[in-house]
Amino acid sequence: MDVHLKDLFAKFNEQFGTGPGLGPGSGTCLLKVDGISPTFIRSLFKASAALYRTDPWKRLRSGHLFGIRVGKDSDWTSKKQPFPCAQFIGGEGGDLGFQLFRSENDAQKMTGSRETIRVPNIELLRVTFEKESMMFPSNRRMIRSLSLEESGTNLFPVIDIARCTPTGGLSFRNPTLEELRFVYAFMKAIALVHPVLQEDKEFAPKWSRMMNFGPFIETVDVQWPPEMAKSWDLVAVTVSHPPGQAYEEKFTSSASSTPTKYAEPPEEETFIDLNSKISMGLRQCSMCEKEVHSEQSLCCGRCRAAVYCGSICQKQHWKETHKSMCGLYKAMMEREEELEMKIFIFPCFAENPCKWLESVGVHQKGMWRRKCNCYSHCPFGLLPLNSEFSDSWGGLDYDFYPHDSTFPNHLRNGVSNPVNLSSWSEYYNLRSLPMSSPVAAILSHPLTVYYILVTLSISSKNILLKRREVIVHYLGPEGELDWMPAFAEVGHLLNGLGNIQIVMVGPEVPTNLSGTVSGISSRVRVNLVRGVYQEEATYLPSPHVVIALNCGLESHPSWGGALEMIKSMNVPAFFTDQSEISCSNAKQVLRSAGLHITHPLAPNPFRSPVRNQGPSSNLPCYSNGFVLGVNT
Repeated sequence: MDVHLKDLFAKFNEQFGTGPGLGPGSGTCLLKVDGISPTFIRSLFKASAALYRTDPWKRLRSGHLFGIRVGKDSDWTSKKQPFPCAQFIGGEGGDLGFQLFRSENDAQKMTGSRETIRVPNIELLRVTFEKESMMFPSNRRMIRSLSLEESGTNLFPVIDIARCTPTGGLSFRNPTLEELRFVYAFMKAIALVHPVLQEDKEFAPKWSRMMNFGPFIETVDVQWPPEMAKSWDLVAVTVSHPPGQAYEEKFTSSASSTPTKYAEPPEEETFIDLNSKISMGLRQCSMCEKEVHSEQSLCCGRCRAAVYCGSICQKQHWKETHKSMCGLYKAMMEREEELEMKIFIFPCFAENPCKWLESVGVHQKGMWRRKCNCYSHCPFGLLPLNSEFSDSWGGLDYDFYPHDSTFPNHLRNGVSNPVNLSSWSEYYNLRSLPMSSPVAAILSHPLTVYYILVTLSISSKNILLKRREVIVHYLGPEGELDWMPAFAEVGHLLNGLGNIQIVMVGPEVPTNLSGTVSGISSRVRVNLVRGVYQEEATYLPSPHVVIALNCGLESHPSWGGALEMIKSMNVPAFFTDQSEISCSNAKQVLRSAGLHITHPLAPNPFRSPVRNQGPSSNLPCYSNGFVLGVNT
C-alpha cells in the first residue's frame, strides 16, 4: 500500500508540481507566436539547455532577486525594460524554472516564504522545465518536428505569460516575439554571470538557510542568433543583485563586477588607518607619487586602499579623484579574505620579493630567479640552465615539486581524458605535493593556460577531445621564457589526449631565440617569435585561442594594435591581470577597441597564492589574479 501511495504522490507532483511557482505549463506553444521562425525556437531551446547545464538552482532560491537590463530602454516598444526583475524557482523543491517580473515590487509581492503568491493583475513571464511526457500535445509535436535540444534528461522549457486574476485564478497567453528576444538575452547572460556570485557569510542572517550573496553587478555582451540580427548583432546585458544596484560607467571603473559607491568626505580622524600600515619597505603616494617609508605612510581610513605621504595629499586626492572611487575600492578590499588562499602553509605575502624567496629557500635559484629583480640584467629566456630537472625548481626537496612524468592511473571509465582541475587543492592532491610547497607561485602561469583551454574555452576543449592540436597565441611573454620546465606540466595534464602548440610572441623574446621551437613535452611545443603581435600575426598559424597573462592593458598603449588584430580574427581571447581594478580598467580598453566581454571578470582559481604589494595601493594583488574573455 505504501509503495502505491508513494508512486501516486510522485505522479501527482510530476503533473502539478510543488513549491514556489504557478504550476505546470499552460498549453501555450511557441509555434503560435506571430513572426517567429523555427530557427529562433531552436536558438531559444539551445540557450535554455546551456543555462540548465550551469545548474543555477544549486545555490539560487526564490528569495534571490536579480535586476536585468538588456540594451537600452529605447530598444523596446514600450521604451522601457519589459521584465527588469528575475528570480529562479525550484531550488528549494518543486518545479525548476525562472520567472521574469515587470518590476521588483511585483516580484516582492508574489514571493512568499514557501510558495508563489497570486496577486491580482500582476503579469509575469515564466520558463518552466517539464518532462516531455507531461506536456500538451502541441508542444510535444513541436519538439519532435523541430528536433529541439533537451535541457535535462527528457526535460524541455515551456515559456508563457501568466496573469493572476482577481478571483485567484490564472490566465495565460503566448509571449510576443519581442518578449522572447528579451528572455533569450537573459538566459545567455545569466548562464555566464550567476557562477561568479560570491557568498557573503559575514552579513548572512544566522536563522536563514538561504545563501547570502554580496552586492553584485556585471555587464556581458550577448550575441543575438543570426535569425534575430538586424542592424546590430550584440547587446549589453547587465545583471545586478539585489535589483536596483547603482551602476555608472566611469573611465576607471567601467563594468566592474562591483558597483561604484560614493563616500562622504573623510573626517579628520579617518586619514590614518593604523591597522593598514606595513612595517617595512617603500610605498608611493597616490597623489604626488613621492616615495615614502611604509611606517610613515597614511592610507584612506574608509577604503584602506589608497596610500599617501601625508594628510595634505590625501585631502587633495579626495577632492580630485578618490571621492568617486572610494566606495569601489572599499568593496574590492572587502574581498581580501575571499581571495586569500588559506590552504597553503608557506608565507603568502610578498612585500619584498627577495625576502619572500629567501623565506621559502629559493632565492636566486632555478626558475625562481625571475620572481625578483636580482637577474634583471639577464635577458628573458637566457638564464643559465642546469641540466638537472630538480635544479629548475631551485633545489626544492624531491617531494616539493611536480616531476616530469605523466598520470598513468588517471583514467575515466578506462578512457584517457584531460585532467579536470578547478582548484589548487585538487592539483596538489593529484601530484601528491605538500601544501607547504611554494611551486604554485610559478605554476600559476601554465595552469592558468591549461584552465583556459579545457574549462573556459569550449572550442579548444572540443578540439582536444577529438585528439587534435590546439594552437595558442601567447602574447607578451617575459619571465615565462625561462619557465619552460613548468610549462611541461600542461602536456602531462592533457593525459595523452590532443596536442598544444603555444606561439609566444612579444618584444622581450631574445633575437637569438626568435624562430626556435622547443618540444617541452611530447604533447606541447613552444614557438618563440620576437616582435609586436599585430606585425607578426599574419605570418603565424591561425590560433584557436589568444591568451595574455598579467596583461596590463591599461598601462601599455602598444596593446591597441594587438587588440585590433584580435578583433579582426574574431577568435576567443582571454586576459588576466593582478588586481580587480586593473581588470576593470582593462574592460574599458577592450570595449574602446570594439571587443565585447563575453566571459565576465572573475577570480582565477589558479592565481598565484602569493599576494603582492602595490606601491600606491593596498588592493588585493595576485599574479594572474582575475580572468576575463572576449569572443568566447
